[in-house]
Amino acid sequence: MIAIIIGLIIALVIIVVVVNGIQQHKEKVEAEKRVRISKQKAIIDETEELILNVTNLPPNPGINNILNRRMLNAAKEMLRLSPESKNVGRRIQEIEARISASEDLATAQTGEEAFILPDNEQQLIAILQCIKKLRAVLKSEQSKGALDAQTFTREDQRLNTMQLKINIESLLKRGDSAYTKEMVGSARQYYEKALQTLSDHPVKNDYVITKQEEIAQKLDNIAAELRNSNAQAREKKAKEDEDELDMLFQPKKKW
Repeated sequence: MIAIIIGLIIALVIIVVVVNGIQQHKEKVEAEKRVRISKQKAIIDETEELILNVTNLPPNPGINNILNRRMLNAAKEMLRLSPESKNVGRRIQEIEARISASEDLATAQTGEEAFILPDNEQQLIAILQCIKKLRAVLKSEQSKGALDAQTFTREDQRLNTMQLKINIESLLKRGDSAYTKEMVGSARQYYEKALQTLSDHPVKNDYVITKQEEIAQKLDNIAAELRNSNAQAREKKAKEDEDELDMLFQPKKKW
């Protein structure tokens, strides 16, 4: 009898341990699932913010398509982890509709629109930060295999060119402003920095070549002005010295 009781107690302890183990494993799995769902939601939120910021850039259906597909993949992963979620299912339909519209725009697009540099410094910084984030997202999507090498290269080069244009146009704008205010030294520094940035850029496209020629001409004009200014200063100094000598050696008046 005692042996039976002991056996039952041992069996009960084993059952309790097994049930606790199963419960702990279940809680661990649920916790990991929540973390993975949160990660995918963070990707969707980040991508939504990027899509809003992209409106400040020239229209680029290709980038919009990549960002929407990034959201779609994250939403599908959320649905796989939580198949009972109806909201995620509706979100997937919305994103798929966006992708279809983005692909239609990409097909209809005939060329790139000119980018107008904003006057506000904070807006300019925000645009540069947006481009930096976009390039990081492209690299991440390519490393995950969600973006083929050809598309990555094309879109990354497009963003890189846009980033270069913003930097160059901003430097030229500051240089022109300094030159207008007759701050020739500051203007020359801005132009030289812009020229060096273009020289360091690995891609020598039409924009780079044209701007190099334009900035070189600006620097030549400044150099010519400085030479002319120095010559005038020397001439003025020589004239002043000559006048002093004339006054020194002219005949003294008799009183």
